[in-house]
Amino acid sequence: MENTGRITRTIRRTAREILFGATADAAVDAELPYIARTDRAHVVMLAESGLLDRATASALLGAIDDLARRGFADLRGAIAPRGIYLLYEDHLIRAVGIGVGGALQVGRSRNDLNATIARLKMRAPFVRFAREALRLQAVLLGRARRHGDAVMPAYTHYQAAVPITYGHYLAGVATALDRDIAALFASIATIDDSPLGAGAVGGTTLPIRASRTAELLGFARGPGHSIDAVATRDFVVRALAAAAMLGLTLSRAAADLLLWTSAELGFLDLPDHLVGSSSMMPQKRNVYFLEHVQGRSAAALGAFVQAVTASHAKPFTNSIAVGTESTSGAIDVIAKTREAATLLRLVVAGASPRRDAMRASAEAGYTSATELANLLVVDGGLPFRAAHEAVGAVVRAAIEAGGKPLCAAMAEADGPVRAIDPARLDVAAVARASERGGGPGPESRSAALSALSARFAHHRRALRERTARWRSAEEALDRAVRAVTGDLRVAPLRGAPAEEPPHGAPAKRSSPSSEGDKEIP
Repeated sequence: MENTGRITRTIRRTAREILFGATADAAVDAELPYIARTDRAHVVMLAESGLLDRATASALLGAIDDLARRGFADLRGAIAPRGIYLLYEDHLIRAVGIGVGGALQVGRSRNDLNATIARLKMRAPFVRFAREALRLQAVLLGRARRHGDAVMPAYTHYQAAVPITYGHYLAGVATALDRDIAALFASIATIDDSPLGAGAVGGTTLPIRASRTAELLGFARGPGHSIDAVATRDFVVRALAAAAMLGLTLSRAAADLLLWTSAELGFLDLPDHLVGSSSMMPQKRNVYFLEHVQGRSAAALGAFVQAVTASHAKPFTNSIAVGTESTSGAIDVIAKTREAATLLRLVVAGASPRRDAMRASAEAGYTSATELANLLVVDGGLPFRAAHEAVGAVVRAAIEAGGKPLCAAMAEADGPVRAIDPARLDVAAVARASERGGGPGPESRSAALSALSARFAHHRRALRERTARWRSAEEALDRAVRAVTGDLRVAPLRGAPAEEPPHGAPAKRSSPSSEGDKEIP
């Protein structure tokens, strides 16, 4: 491809190194496993459709498989003057001749190939991200059940507000995370559409079977519209948007937990393996994991803005600005958000509530004051605004008396306040009674956790089904290659880079005892 007929000279070295790197090594690892897998499916389809004779297809498949099994060693250290694909295609032509290697691009363009590769590359990162989000959700739900009676204050404007429980708080974070997980699954659904067959932008007149290549690559369907197939990378942008929202949830939970692990509040105890010390101050126990959560969870937002900005006002057709520049770094950013979720999971799993400190703070913050006003309305017949003012006066008197308990201040107050039974204002009793409006009462909390657990199971099942389809497609592709070549000795070929697990393979699990992995509702 140094001489295309229309273009007779390669690009300058400086530009080449900016666009494609000094050598092809990085692209060999990042792109070629997916290109080889896609080429195998494409060649099989061409043979089955009669567009390639079996001898040509068999020779081409053999050359692709041989190169892939040797880790693309022949291309390492090479210069890619017009990108990795053309370097790879040139190598195949040199290996098997123009008559065989030159047939690879029948009915196909780099445009639909690149769009297909982009989807294949997102599979493993998506699976790892989704699994980690579900593992965090499992821990949140398990700890929400375990600590459903640990009374603490809810806060508004950083001030104690009303009594809730630590379990109720965790269920609230799980509720937000449930929406984030649903958005993540929705965002990635479009990777089930294969662009292969759309060609450069207008399809092809050749009798290809795009549905067959889609099937062999584990997609649910082929391209529905040729322009849309090559023009968009919206699945990446939507995945970044979902990651940004999930990161937002992580950061807000981290902000609360940082406060609650401070010496001033002391609501939570963490084991030594979840904290760090100071190089200078020997007394320190720094919950620095949560600061990493805050930092890493912001990366997806920046990548989302970059992707949208790079795509904005670009022509609705194949575009390097959209297909390459807007999505560069997306996989690394998604990994950062996944790591933030892991760190938060470790903290939530390892944290033990200090129930006495939590309860004392709820009492010291007069969090039962709203319930006292409610009782004055229901039992005493006062308008709420009058009850509000009366209770405010009682709290003020209690504070001015040095922080006297609410019940003690009630006994010294005048008017209908003295008629209210103080036992009804116990912070735990108020939390238990708050069943309506999604409150911390046991029935309300149980209903919320049941609904969340059902959706958790749905998402986990959907992930398993999708990864099972991808695994089945890899096996079907191997069988189809053997059928074309007639060589039953052809070994299965897998196309995932080393840093990602094979498509559909389970992620490596750490110790359940240390990370709370047994908390699967």
